[in-house]
Amino acid sequence: MRKLVVILCCLFTVTVFAQEKEETYQFTDVKVMPCTPVKDQGMSSTCWAFSGLSFLETEAMRNGKEAVELAPMWIVRCAYIEKAIKYVRMAGTITFSPGGAVGDVFAMIKKYGIVPMEVYPGLNYGTTSHVHSELHSLLRAYVQVMSKNPNKSLSPAWLRGYIDILDEYLGKAPEKFTYKGVEYTPKSYAESLGLNMDDYVAFTSFTHHPFYEPFAIEVEDNWSWCQSYNLPLDEFSSLFEHAIDNGYTIYWDSDVTESSFASTRGYAVVKEISEANVDKENLERWRAMNPVEQRMFILNRQGPCKEMVITQELRQKAFDTGATTDDHGMHIIGKGVDQNGTKYYKVKNSWGTNGQDYLGYFYASYPYVSYKTICMVVNKKAVPKEILKKVGLN
Repeated sequence: MRKLVVILCCLFTVTVFAQEKEETYQFTDVKVMPCTPVKDQGMSSTCWAFSGLSFLETEAMRNGKEAVELAPMWIVRCAYIEKAIKYVRMAGTITFSPGGAVGDVFAMIKKYGIVPMEVYPGLNYGTTSHVHSELHSLLRAYVQVMSKNPNKSLSPAWLRGYIDILDEYLGKAPEKFTYKGVEYTPKSYAESLGLNMDDYVAFTSFTHHPFYEPFAIEVEDNWSWCQSYNLPLDEFSSLFEHAIDNGYTIYWDSDVTESSFASTRGYAVVKEISEANVDKENLERWRAMNPVEQRMFILNRQGPCKEMVITQELRQKAFDTGATTDDHGMHIIGKGVDQNGTKYYKVKNSWGTNGQDYLGYFYASYPYVSYKTICMVVNKKAVPKEILKKVGLN
C-alpha cells in the first residue's frame, strides 16, 4: 500500500507541478580544510562515530600530524560496552540503540584510546560493508534479559558474555598493535595524535533551558547524557562561520528529514513557501492551488531559491513539535557559494560516494544549519573569547 501511495504521489507531482526546465544548484568552494576520504557507514546507524572521527582526523592534520583514518567500529564497540553497563544499571529504562551523541567519541577515546581503521575494520561477520541489524538485535535481546536481573544478583559473567558477541562480530580488541613500524596500545596511539579530548566543546541553541548554561539535549541517542552549552541563536549561528573562517572544522549533528535535504544532489536548504519562489509563467496557476499543492510546486524547484528566515522561536517550535529530530552526524569542512553568490557550508557525509553528485559531499545553506542543527562541536580555540567567557570556559 505504501509503495502505491508513493507512486501515485510521484505521478501527481510530475503531472500537476511540472515546471519548465531550470538551472540546478552549482557550487564553488570558497574555503575547505583538509580531510580524509569519504567513508560509507553502510547499514549501521553509526554516523556519529564516522563523523566524530572525521572531525578528529582533520584536527590531527591541523596540528601537523600525518593523515590517518581512525576506526569507527572501535568507537562503536567501546560505546556498546558502556551502553550495556548503563542500560542494565538503569534496569532497562533508558534507550539502547546503535545511535550515539556528539560527546560519545571523545568519551570513548578518553577511556579506551583509539586505533587506525586498518587495525580494527570491524568486519568480522562475512560482509565487506557495515550491516548491524543482526548484531544490534542480539545485543539488545541480551541486555534486555540482563536488565531484569534474573538471578536477583548479577554475576560478572554477564558482561564477559556480552563482550564475546562484540568480539565475534566486530573483532577482538587488540591490547597492542604495530602501525607503521611502531608498537602501540590503543591509549598510547591516542596520545600520539596530539589531541586533548577536553579541548572539544558542544554548543546548541534552545529556549527551554537558560542561555550560557550546559544541559543534556533531550534526544533518544543521548544515552550518555552529554551536555551542550546553550547559546542564543545569533551567537550560535555565527559560531559556525567564525570557526570555518579561522581554519577549524565542525562536528555537526542535525535533522535530515526536511523535504529539501537532498544530499545526493548536493544541497540542504529550507525553501520559503511563497510567491517569491514562483516564476512569472506559473504564478497564476500557483495562486489557484491549495496549500499542499503550492508547497509541492516550490519543493520541486531544482535551482536556488529564497529561503525561510530562521528565528529562535521557529527553531524551538520545530524541536518541541518533533519537526526537528536528531537524525544524523556529519562533518562541516568548509564553505562555498552557489551561482548567485549565496553562502553555504560544505559538509562531508558518511554515505559513500555512489550516486552522489558531489561524491559524498554536499552544501548546507546557512538558514538550514541555523534551523535544523541539534548541536555542534568545535575546538575551544575556534570559539570567540566573549562566548567562552559567557559560558565560563575562558
